[in-house]
Amino acid sequence: MADTMTLNVRVGGALKDFIARNVGDDGAYDNVSEYVRDLIRRDKERLDAQQFERLKAELSTAFAAPEASYQSLDADTVIARNARR
Repeated sequence: MADTMTLNVRVGGALKDFIARNVGDDGAYDNVSEYVRDLIRRDKERLDAQQFERLKAELSTAFAAPEASYQSLDADTVIARNARR
């Protein structure tokens, strides 16, 4: 594993109780660190899925355009256009 990061988080009240129910003998996780890592992984997967869905939507729109609206470009034209951005 590459570099790691240590986090210190304080929770109390209802959040503490919720975490306690999910960790230990009765919970799905052995410890709080395992639980937090899983939450972070799930959040990353959710964001990745959102980005993928946006890309799919953009590509669907692009490919749904009439073929007559497409413009043929050579590599030099594309490189020059991207260099201006």
